[in-house]
Amino acid sequence: MVIRLIYLLACQTFRWLALLARSDVSKDAEILMLRHQLAIARRAQPRPRFSWSDRAVMAALLRIVSKQRRTQVALLVSPRSVLRWHARLIAWKWTYPSRRPGRPPKPEALRQLVVRLARENPGWGYRRVHGELLGLGRKIAASTVWCILKQAGIDPSPQRVDRSWAAFLKAQSSAIVATDLFHIDTVFLRRWFVLFFINHGTRRVHIAGITRHPTSFWITQQARNYLMDLGDHAKSIKFLIRDRGAYFTDSFDAVFQAIGVHVLPTLPRVPRMNAIAERWIGSCRREATDRILITGERHLRLVISEYAKHYNQHRPHRSLGQRPPDLLTKPEPLTTTDNTRIHRHDRLDGLIHEYTKVA
Repeated sequence: MVIRLIYLLACQTFRWLALLARSDVSKDAEILMLRHQLAIARRAQPRPRFSWSDRAVMAALLRIVSKQRRTQVALLVSPRSVLRWHARLIAWKWTYPSRRPGRPPKPEALRQLVVRLARENPGWGYRRVHGELLGLGRKIAASTVWCILKQAGIDPSPQRVDRSWAAFLKAQSSAIVATDLFHIDTVFLRRWFVLFFINHGTRRVHIAGITRHPTSFWITQQARNYLMDLGDHAKSIKFLIRDRGAYFTDSFDAVFQAIGVHVLPTLPRVPRMNAIAERWIGSCRREATDRILITGERHLRLVISEYAKHYNQHRPHRSLGQRPPDLLTKPEPLTTTDNTRIHRHDRLDGLIHEYTKVA
């Protein structure tokens, strides 16, 4: 083992003496070439790939390093690689840009608008899209609209119309309102009942009232108050979904039937028939009432009203494209940057956080 150590030290000494005999330019070029190869090998890729700048640097350094040293140093490139790079450079120099025949392509913004109109309106053909564009002041030929839709992979109108149950139910949701009653137990073991209405189309929640004794007279009066609050919008309601509780009497149904609403009682022990209302009850319990000790009616009204405001004005909904019910008609917010300040608004003493951009 000692003899091997002496042998290695002697080899390193001779190599050091050989380096002293070489010029500084040759050694610096070799060091730069090896460092550049190491930088290329460290890139996060399956295999090292040379960019045009890497090819230029390696070709220049190979000219400085002697032929004898090239064979002794482990290189990532070979003479054939350099010749191939040179051939590509010559081909690139003498390749002239060719101009495609025909008319110039339409602006990308116009192409995106055509595709957007076609996708948002499955029943529109290219002629209908062409007419809508003319109404927007965009002069474009109908054949161009057809070509844009074909290049985007959009089928003709009869083939892309969605006739699924999901699309059918979504189209009817704006005329459906559901109602339900759920209870909250206070810290003093008193039970209060909350009556609410929720629109299937907008997912907007209306808290009708809170009481300890949900009698049929009280329920009916809350229904009248709800229709009065809606005003002219009540005419858009066609169906009302409710459960078969004893408090939903014929007088309650008569309030809605008087304006042409068809009341649909759910089947016994089938809560999925009123799934959207049940989902809101679960959200309210998980995010608010189950995390607070309710002391009384006044406290309960405060908690329920604050959560309803959060639900309608800020909480995102997947069925609404991650937008709250009250902001459906407003334009989408602008994309934030790294310098955009974010403000946090607390509800229920910090139990619920809302985040908005600072203007």
